[in-house]
Amino acid sequence: MAGLRHHQYAVVTVAMALLMLVPAQSFQDTAPPSFISTKAGLEISSTLLESGDLKGAAHAAEFASSSFATSLQNLRPYDPGTTNELHLLLLDLPLILRDGDAATAGATIDSALELIGSYNVSVDNSDATIVYLLTTADEQYIISQDDNEAAYMIARHLFQISAEMFGQKADTESMNDIEVLSFFRDLEETSERRASFVTVGNLITAIQRDLLDTEAVGHDLDILYSNIRELYAQLIVAVDEGDYAAAEALAIDAYLENFEYIEPALERADAEFMYRLEIDMREDLRGMIKNEQDPADIRAFVEESILPDLETAQAMTERQLVEEFAGTAAAFELERRERGDTTTQVQAEVRDEIDFIRITLQELLAHYEAGDYDSAYTASRVAYLDSYEYIEIPLRPIAPDFTLEVEYQFAELRNLIKERADYSEVRGVIGDLERNLDESERLVTGSGQVAPAIAFLASFAIIFREGLESVLIIGAILTYLEALRNVRLKVYIYYGIILGIAATGVTWVVASYVIEISGASRELIEAIAALSATAVLFYVSFWILNKIEHKRWMEFVKAKVWQATTTGSAMVFVTLSFFIIYREGFESVLFYQAMFGFAKYMEAYVGLGFVIGLASLLVIYYVMRRLGRRLPLRVLFGLTMGIGAYLSIAFLGNAIRELQILDILPYTGMHGVIPRLDINLATMTGIYPTLETVVGQIVLLSIYLAASSYVLIIRPKRAERITQMRRSRRDDP
Repeated sequence: MAGLRHHQYAVVTVAMALLMLVPAQSFQDTAPPSFISTKAGLEISSTLLESGDLKGAAHAAEFASSSFATSLQNLRPYDPGTTNELHLLLLDLPLILRDGDAATAGATIDSALELIGSYNVSVDNSDATIVYLLTTADEQYIISQDDNEAAYMIARHLFQISAEMFGQKADTESMNDIEVLSFFRDLEETSERRASFVTVGNLITAIQRDLLDTEAVGHDLDILYSNIRELYAQLIVAVDEGDYAAAEALAIDAYLENFEYIEPALERADAEFMYRLEIDMREDLRGMIKNEQDPADIRAFVEESILPDLETAQAMTERQLVEEFAGTAAAFELERRERGDTTTQVQAEVRDEIDFIRITLQELLAHYEAGDYDSAYTASRVAYLDSYEYIEIPLRPIAPDFTLEVEYQFAELRNLIKERADYSEVRGVIGDLERNLDESERLVTGSGQVAPAIAFLASFAIIFREGLESVLIIGAILTYLEALRNVRLKVYIYYGIILGIAATGVTWVVASYVIEISGASRELIEAIAALSATAVLFYVSFWILNKIEHKRWMEFVKAKVWQATTTGSAMVFVTLSFFIIYREGFESVLFYQAMFGFAKYMEAYVGLGFVIGLASLLVIYYVMRRLGRRLPLRVLFGLTMGIGAYLSIAFLGNAIRELQILDILPYTGMHGVIPRLDINLATMTGIYPTLETVVGQIVLLSIYLAASSYVLIIRPKRAERITQMRRSRRDDP
């Protein structure tokens, strides 16, 4: 039920948003969609009460109450007194019915209907209202599958209201409107004989798709044509076996779930041909099956009429798409928008819709794992129709191909649920959808300003931190050799540096290639890379922390110089400088691979940070070697340690989230508790509204704070106390 309430809330939001697109009108003129469903619920409650079904009447009353609650914000400014009185009546009505007080319940229903009539509003028959009512009816129809007669009556009543609304404005000359009217007739017929929720849901989806004018064509029309042929092959077998009910379901599936997606391209190629084939598939074939005509006649109609026309249609749509691409590419480009070319309000709305989809997908998985396939299927429809279809509005001009890809993934998810596929398959598709939700947000919102700045600073910090140690050690060795006037060995230092840089380049190429060819395991490899980067940064940060005092660092450098000069062997210098460079280079490859996995569309800022970081290292080398200046090591090391700690915390948050998407770690949402950052800012900080990511980051931060306090405060004070004790002992007589 919680999922259904989320569903209903989202539908109200979307429908009202669509209604705002039409010319403004006052509430006194037109009723909001939820107002209509409130009245419908009360009418059904009254009918059931008269028949003595108090339990069913209570369900209808609860439906009316919850529907009205979504209208409160709009109704109170218009008439606060009436609205509050009606709200209280609707809250009390289900309790009165459960107590069995039929007389009081009847009077309450009459009062509520009278108050609804006092608003003096007319019915809004816009497409948005019809979409809302159909979605609400679909919920009730699914509930009715558990022998809930009240839910069934509400669904049928809303179907009827929706059909009447559309009939009042339908254009009988419009092929689209004719199709919608035929769908409404099918909806009336299938719901009257209590067909499965899948059959009814498919019809509702088709109506809503036509009303919203969305062309949900999958990537590959060939797959859709192939699906239709396979379904017709199964249909013929079912007819031969006398299973006309199964044959009709297959015919509906062939049309609604496949041919409907082909229609837009075919209509542009030859509208008359498309309409004729549509009638054959949607009406004539189904009519033959309903009338249980001779299997030979049905087989002949499919094999001699429909299938040959499908061959023609496939050739026509292929030519049409090629011609459109060649002839309208320039015009299409003019309509395209750049990434992030949307208003702040649209970006906020898209983020809200994406959050709702994520919650709904998590509910879907819970239902599916528990074997509640009906609720899972409902959630899949909710996630698409109630939310993603409205993300598509700003997204399609930016990335039309990507938009179609996501539409196809939602369709694939619905089909897997209908087929009751393995949980792992459903989880895999949802994982892909979750990543594409991130991509949708990036495309609509752009990169912003803060996230690219963080990407630049993080990239700068990585190369600066990794290169600083190499510059200091190599510089110290060269200085020592010059002091010994042993300059002939300097060239071997340079050989080692060149080999180290080359080896780093090879490592980068190999790492990039491995990730590129990893296929389905790419996300897991990226998560492992992020965890590895976290571990290395954790180690390096504490290594720096222990060398933060100048004295300790100089002791370390002198040890390295002594190691290189004691033997005087040329290969020792080559090997030492090689490993000094390559060790830092290998770590840099690891860190940058992890960063590029998360800093999408911010690669230029990462590259700029890398270049400026290298330039800064050259400046430090010049200051140290040419000017002989003493560097502020405590400041430099403290800064790089702090940035390394920050990066490790960010990498950990991203790694945990990736493992959640892969279903390796649990997902506990904390929307409304943890700040919901823009996707780009979230990837650069690792902060996501889930319990697991927050706990992991807090634990790692606590370790850093505790260790820093020990090294920088507690240990120095302890050393100072020991020194004072020793002095006092020496001073004792």
